[in-house]
Formats: sequence, C-alpha cells, structure tokens
Amino acid sequence: MQEYTLADAYEVSARDYATAGDASAAIKRKLKQLGVDSAVLRRIAVSSYEAELNMIIHSLGGTLSMTMTPSEIRLLSADIGPGIPDIEQALQEGFSTAGEEARNLGFGAGMGLPNMKRNADEFNIQSEVGKGTQIRMLFHL
Repeated sequence: MQEYTLADAYEVSARDYATAGDASAAIKRKLKQLGVDSAVLRRIAVSSYEAELNMIIHSLGGTLSMTMTPSEIRLLSADIGPGIPDIEQALQEGFSTAGEEARNLGFGAGMGLPNMKRNADEFNIQSEVGKGTQIRMLFHL
C-alpha cells in the first residue's frame, strides 16, 4: 500500500457561534470523499464537532487539525487559555463551565470531553491553567 499523509488545519475563533460546526463539517466532507468507513466517520464527526464547540465556548480560540495516513486519522485540538483546572472533573458527563450565552444557544451540556473520549480509539488531554488545552485523538482505519 502506498504511504501518504493528508493534513488540514482549521482556525476556530472564541465565541463565534455563527461558524460553529464549520471546521468539523469540512473534516467530515473531506473524509467522506476519501471513502472513510461510515462508522469511523461518524465517530470522527462527533469528536471533531465537540472539540470545535469546546474551543468556541471555553477558549480564546485555537486550531482543529486533522492528519490522515492509510492506517489512522488523528485529530488535534489546540487552544489558547484559560485551561482546565480539574481535568478529571471536566471529563464527568454533565459537568460544564459554559456561560449563559452558550447555554441559551443550546450548548454547554457537559458532554463534549466525555463524547470525545468515548468515540476516539485513543484520547489524551493536557491542559495548563492560563495557557491552554491540547486534546489528541486517534482513530484506527
């Protein structure tokens, strides 16, 4: 099998609810065009959407990146501040620090990180208060 790497990155702006889902939709479209299995595609779509929304709701902006090889797809969500003070608490279903604006728009139910972790084959989160958060997700093809 021929080796290749495909990579894309999407900028995500803080509080930009008007474009919420655009980056994850672009990732899904591209992977669908490439013939990624529908079950894997669904898990990636859920995870990328949750990562994108978390950046919009909680961060000062960041980047959602996708890298694909013949055997795997990696998603990297890297944002700028404020960071997560208690990662274990943030991983609990229903826990949310989303503000009133996000909640009024129907976001912030506290399922973002749990859904990412549940859907990825491998999930790693690192965060530093005042600096930002990086979430790495791996999906086997």
